[in-house]
Amino acid sequence: MTRADLADLAPLAPLAILAVTPLVVTVAISVRRHHALALGITLAGLAAAVAAVPAALAAAPATAGALVTVDALSLSFTLLIALGTAVVALMSRPYLARSERRPEEYYVLLGIAATGAAALVSTEHLAGVILAVETLSVALFGLIAYPRDRAGAIEAGLKYLIMTGAASAVLVFGAALLYADIGGLTFDDIAARASGGFSVVGLAGLALVIAGLAFKLALAPFHMWAPDVYQGAPAPVSALIATVSEGAVAALAFRMLSATGALTEPALAAIVAGLAVVSMAAGNLLALLQTRVKRLLAYSSVAHFGYLLVAVMAAGPLGVEALLFYVAAYFVMTYLAFGVVTALSGRAGDADALDHFKGLCWRRPVLGIALVLSSLSLLGVPVTAGFIAKLYVLAAGASEARWGLVVAIALTTAISAFYYLRLVVVSLSRPAEDPRGDDRSLEAAALLTVLVALLIALGVAPGILEPLATRAADALF
Repeated sequence: MTRADLADLAPLAPLAILAVTPLVVTVAISVRRHHALALGITLAGLAAAVAAVPAALAAAPATAGALVTVDALSLSFTLLIALGTAVVALMSRPYLARSERRPEEYYVLLGIAATGAAALVSTEHLAGVILAVETLSVALFGLIAYPRDRAGAIEAGLKYLIMTGAASAVLVFGAALLYADIGGLTFDDIAARASGGFSVVGLAGLALVIAGLAFKLALAPFHMWAPDVYQGAPAPVSALIATVSEGAVAALAFRMLSATGALTEPALAAIVAGLAVVSMAAGNLLALLQTRVKRLLAYSSVAHFGYLLVAVMAAGPLGVEALLFYVAAYFVMTYLAFGVVTALSGRAGDADALDHFKGLCWRRPVLGIALVLSSLSLLGVPVTAGFIAKLYVLAAGASEARWGLVVAIALTTAISAFYYLRLVVVSLSRPAEDPRGDDRSLEAAALLTVLVALLIALGVAPGILEPLATRAADALF
C-alpha cells in the first residue's frame, strides 16, 4: 500500500477503529473472561480513535462508497462520541463490579453503540442513516436491559425496543416516500428537489423523516416513555443515551436539514420550530413534578434538545459553532450528574430518590460539589459551560431572527430554575445519614474532578472548541 493510499484512508481511521474495537473485545473475552481486560481493550480502542482524529481532519473530506462521508463535522462529533463513550466506560467499571457477575459483554455493546453513533454522523444518505440508527439502537436496548435480574431494566429495555421500532418504521416510511418522489436517497438528491420545490409526497416523506429523528431525540410529543427508559436503565447507560445517542442524532439532523434545504419550506420549518417550543415547555414543566433524579434528568434532556433545535434551525457557521459547543457542554454536564448517581448506586438499584442526595455536600463533598455545579450549569449560571452554551444558541437564533424561539428559551430556562435549584438546596441541606454504604472510590472522585475542571474550562475559555467548530463550519458552508 502506497503513502497516497494511506492518506486516502486516514479520514476513515477513527470510524474503522471504533468498529474494530468491539470485535477485539469479543475475541478477548472468548479466550478469557476478565472485567479489567474488557475495559482496557475498550478504552485503548477509544483512545486510538481519538488519537486518529487530528490526522483524519488533515486529510478530510473522504468517502467510502455511497453511505459513508467523512468531513470535519463528522470527525468533530466522532471525537466527542469516543471521549463520551470512554467516560461512560469508566463510570461503568465500579457500577458493574458491584452489581454484575459477568460484565464483559457490556463493553462489546458499548463499542457497538459508539460505532453506530459515529456512523450516524458520517453519512449523507438516508440508507446509511437507517443502518446506523439500527446499529445504535440494537446495542442500546441490550445495554438498557443488561441487569437482567432487575424488573425495571427489562421493562425499560422493552419500552426502548418499542420506541426505537416506531422511530425506525416512521423513518423508513419517510425515506420510501422520498425515494418514490425523487428517485434518490442522498442529501444532494433531496437538495436538488428542494431547489425546484417539493411535491406533496416529498414533503410528507421529509416530515416523516424529521418525526423519526424526533423520536430518537425524545422530543415532545415523542418523549412519553423516555423517562421510564432513563429510570429503568443502569445509570451509566442513561448517561450514554442522553449524550452519545442523542448528540449523534442532533448532529445528523443539523447536517440533513442544512444540506437538503428542507427548512426553506415553511411547513417543515414550522414543524421543527413547533418541536423545539413544545419540547422546551413540556420538558421543563414535567420536570417540576419529579422526585426521582433520573426522571428529572430525562425531562431535562427533552428541554435541552429543544434548545438545541434553535441552533439546528439557525444553520450557517454560527449554528455549527453553537451546535458543537452545546453538545460538548451538555456531555460534560450530564456525565457529572449521572456520575454522581452512579457513584451512589449499588446492588439494590440506582440511587435516584431525592433523599439519597440530601446533605451530599457534607457527607461526600466531591459528589456534592459535582452535583451542584452540574445543576447550575444545566440551568445556565455564568462561569459554567451551560451559560456559554445557551448564549451560543441564543446568538444563533437571533442571527436568523428566530425571535419566538429566543423568547421561548428565556421563559423556559426561568421555569427550569426551580428544579435545578431544588437539587442544589437538597445537596447543601443539613446532612442526613447516608442511606447507602457503597465504597467511596478514588476512581469516581478522580473522574468527577476531571469533569468539573472541564465544565469550568468551557465556561471561562469557550474558545477551546473554536478551531474545531471553524473546520466543521467550513465543511458545510
